[in-house]
Amino acid sequence: MKLVTMAVTAALALGLTGAQAEPVKVGLITTLSGGGAGLGIDVRDGFMLAVKQAGNEDLEVVIEDDQRKPDIAVQLADKMVQSEKVDVLTGIIWSNLAMAVVPSVTAQGKFYLSPNAGPSALAGKGCHPNYFNVAWQNDNLHEAAGAYANFAGHKKSFILAPNYPAGKDALTGYKRFYEGGLAGEIYTKLGQTDYAAELAQIRASDADSVFFFLPGGMGISFLKQYKDSGIDLPVVGPAFSFDQGILQAVGDAALGVKNTSQWNKDLDNPTNKAFVESFQAEYGRLPSLYASQGFDTANLLLSAMAKADVNDADAFREALEAGEFASTRGNFKFGPNHHPIQDIYVREVVKEGDVYTNKIIGTALSSHADAYWADCNM
Repeated sequence: MKLVTMAVTAALALGLTGAQAEPVKVGLITTLSGGGAGLGIDVRDGFMLAVKQAGNEDLEVVIEDDQRKPDIAVQLADKMVQSEKVDVLTGIIWSNLAMAVVPSVTAQGKFYLSPNAGPSALAGKGCHPNYFNVAWQNDNLHEAAGAYANFAGHKKSFILAPNYPAGKDALTGYKRFYEGGLAGEIYTKLGQTDYAAELAQIRASDADSVFFFLPGGMGISFLKQYKDSGIDLPVVGPAFSFDQGILQAVGDAALGVKNTSQWNKDLDNPTNKAFVESFQAEYGRLPSLYASQGFDTANLLLSAMAKADVNDADAFREALEAGEFASTRGNFKFGPNHHPIQDIYVREVVKEGDVYTNKIIGTALSSHADAYWADCNM
């Protein structure tokens, strides 16, 4: 366990009149080892950068590694709630872990702020007043990829994703907006690294394009094997498979690929410019999508702390719903199911000097809400 306590007050740091009577204790459970560790490390580092910049003596953060295992995540969450007495939980990357943890902790009266996982089951009928997603609902970036595929003239996509909640949401989202036909649809094993069989199926199909969602090391493996396969079809995907930490490992195989994201380092607003600069200065690397989401999650929490006492659940919830913080995305607001309504961009993988990165080339969807909010009865 790692316990972090930061100094100075949120009210002074944010220029607001603080209303927090007692310190807020946050349990940050994320993936810090094994497959996908880079994603959790980025969420943690973005979150802690915002906490450090605020310098808040009323905020304690307890950090734990879920090892990308649902049973470990549940054990840690139980310990956070029952022994550590945390007020707010955050940090989970993977949707299967979120489904194991979030309903339990919100039922116990705790707030959960998701910096990443946004399963459809928690956006519609399974929504909860104490659950907020600061990143997106899982389908969103894939919906934008489907919209871009239409624009690019793709008529017959071969689509694949891992067989877990976010993978199912991914292909559902793509198909919701994509108007063409399918040359094939595959659910791969979560954590899979050998894609020879899938590549053979793509090669044998009559596909004119490939859409895939394979986050972390899965995406690295697929892209390298795709390049080596000699298959010459355009690839479209969400940012998760083309994010900053992944691109350096993939290299030239990713150049030119179009992908969708609600954030990029070149978004032109003062908060984002300062975030990119300060993250590089603090950690010696460019921030990723996950880092930006961790940063925004912490700043949402700090904005609520400056307005309400966490022990007054109704007031604190209202302060969170207001979303009055400076987001790296620019404009930010929650929909009625506590998921963002936001622009989603098309990015292209480029090389800047020796660094592989993304640049925004257009907007795929504007002021986009998720497909499940009408089913949420809060």
